[in-house]
Amino acid sequence: MTTTNEAGTPAAAAPGTGAVPGAHPETLPDRDPRSPVAYDAILLVSFGGPEGQDDVLPFLRNVTRGRGIPDERLEEVAHHYRHFGGVSPINEQNRALQAALQEELRSRGVDLPVLWGNRNWDPYLADAIRDAHAAGHRKILAVVTSAYSSYSGCRQYREDLAGALEETGLAGELHIDKVRNYFDHPGFVTPFVEGVREALQRTHDQLGPDGDITRDAHVLFVTHSIPTSTAVTSGPPDAELGEEGAYGAQHRAVADVIMASAGAMSDVGTGGSAAQFAAVPWSLVYQSRSGAPTTPWLEPDINDAIEALAEHGTKAVVIVPIGFVSDHMEVMWDLDEEAMETAQEKGMYAERVATPGVHPEFVRGLIDLVQERLASPSNPEGGTPCSRPALTPLGPWYDVCRPGCCANPRAVKPAVAGLAP
Repeated sequence: MTTTNEAGTPAAAAPGTGAVPGAHPETLPDRDPRSPVAYDAILLVSFGGPEGQDDVLPFLRNVTRGRGIPDERLEEVAHHYRHFGGVSPINEQNRALQAALQEELRSRGVDLPVLWGNRNWDPYLADAIRDAHAAGHRKILAVVTSAYSSYSGCRQYREDLAGALEETGLAGELHIDKVRNYFDHPGFVTPFVEGVREALQRTHDQLGPDGDITRDAHVLFVTHSIPTSTAVTSGPPDAELGEEGAYGAQHRAVADVIMASAGAMSDVGTGGSAAQFAAVPWSLVYQSRSGAPTTPWLEPDINDAIEALAEHGTKAVVIVPIGFVSDHMEVMWDLDEEAMETAQEKGMYAERVATPGVHPEFVRGLIDLVQERLASPSNPEGGTPCSRPALTPLGPWYDVCRPGCCANPRAVKPAVAGLAP
């Protein structure tokens, strides 16, 4: 199932020219980006979330900073958090992931601390970087809790890290690189394959002997909607990846792999076959659209898709949140509440597949990504091309982002872990 990209794909492209802002000096554009570096800390980088009712509005102000959105409108989103006591699960999930990553490093004999910083809530990135520097760390490798190429999922985190270096006055003294986007790494994909296979088995059983899973069921792969203008600019500027850019292409490629793999690994019992699972129709849909109604965003919305499927006689849907690494607020509200309610109203059987979270394969996969880049006494050469697994023809993705990759159409800011600008 694992393949390695050797020609004609992003990872095989010749390195660009120019500086790599914030990078360790060994990560230079005129050298193989996979050249190993003796990093002295790992930084888990995430979105952050409120941990009480009093945190909700301040958190949402952080998320929407600079957009001039009044509190009255923020309260329209705040009720999602207030429904769950004002607590987003994401910080606790990050604590669990941080501990799991630390344990996996320890089990491999790798003596590196796993630090943690957020974009929008405590612990903030600038504080994490200050703490890292005070502890003597100078070469940091970042692992972001986002698997795909897009402005908000990759470039903005790279800008946040650059901004934190400037804010702390540590630019040029503390260096930050980042592991590659891991949308098609086996560690990220395998938990979804397992989840889809199990959900299709239950759906097959639910439909009964008179049902036909290839006729009566549909798999909805769902990710966060983004403005179409941002989707177009996701990935390198010179990539030809379709109307939805790298963001859409990567999600569709992963969905293809998951469906093929779920079918190949399935035993659907009496009256079924593995081929049936692979043949269940699927679509890529979106959730959590925000912003002005006049601004085009990626469609269709998952609720609209469920309603359309019901009109065509579909009896069951399997919802797969492939855009997310954990069951955070937007998964819990937009999918577990709103999408499931839509399916119920239409009389459809529905299941929502779990995100990777701290699945052992996901944790091992993230540390594999670290070790691709890491030099150590036991691994002086670091990773090699044959140790960079990728399950789609698009990967493995870049270690150092190309110039202008996933740039914000409205403003280009300095970003670490990529070739300028």
